[in-house]
Amino acid sequence: MGAQATPRRTLDCRGLLCPMPIIEVSKAIKGMEVGQILEMLATDPGSQADMLAWEKHTGHEILDTKEDDGLLRFYVRKTR
Repeated sequence: MGAQATPRRTLDCRGLLCPMPIIEVSKAIKGMEVGQILEMLATDPGSQADMLAWEKHTGHEILDTKEDDGLLRFYVRKTR
């Protein structure tokens, strides 16, 4: 991710289980401006499938997903 893709906000959802990370992402992204990026941290392996389904449902764009030793990082751009 380049400088233009710097997250505006980081949301720590470590330790939360489905559906809480998605609920928290939905709430957080509502308070952001179109084009801004949210970084979400999660430890629930189910978050990957949940985030893909959320992306299709909402139209917001997952720019990148990284996994490092059980920590998932999602970078989401608000599109509308």
